[in-house]
Amino acid sequence: MLRIGLATFACFFTTTLVGVSQDRTAPPATLSKAEADEGFVSLFDGKTLKGWKGAVKGYVPENESLVCQKKGGGNLFTEAEFEDFIFRFDFKFQPAGNNGVSVRGHEIQILDDYAPIHKNIKPCQYHGSIYCKVPAKRGSTKKAGEWNSQEIHVKGTQWKVTVNGVVIVDADISKVKGLEAVAKRTKAPLGFLGHGTRVEFRNLRIKKL
Repeated sequence: MLRIGLATFACFFTTTLVGVSQDRTAPPATLSKAEADEGFVSLFDGKTLKGWKGAVKGYVPENESLVCQKKGGGNLFTEAEFEDFIFRFDFKFQPAGNNGVSVRGHEIQILDDYAPIHKNIKPCQYHGSIYCKVPAKRGSTKKAGEWNSQEIHVKGTQWKVTVNGVVIVDADISKVKGLEAVAKRTKAPLGFLGHGTRVEFRNLRIKKL
């Protein structure tokens, strides 16, 4: 999420949930048996926003995906709070797509960082960065219009972000200047942060650790 004043993302409830894809080939919003056996549960039923709160008018379930529509968006949160977890999801953005995932009240960037409009962004604004605090390794995302897979692993103050099998962030946030308050926060909802660009999410699942 590129947004002036979000460097610390102090406002805990400024998160937006992203929308659903019109890709007819998208798999159903169900868990594989292997992941279910591991302890993962689904956060999105593919048809409704049951279990979510906030900007529910900014997101639309379509074809088993959750879509942040163009000119839509806002901050959408899970009703449940999570402590330590592994959060997995697929995402697809349109050119210049801009969103984010709220983790304990701070943003992990979702961004088409190769779009011309974003050519002057800082490394700490690349896709997957702990926004404006910990830069991500660039180059793991596919081009706009293609599906990507992402995993966010949070254990205490150790945060790891993996995109398409590549670890792009692995940081102890207790050692990062400006994240002291976030490091002390142990439990919070997850959320999506939309900014009026179409970003699609599917297969949202989480495992508590």
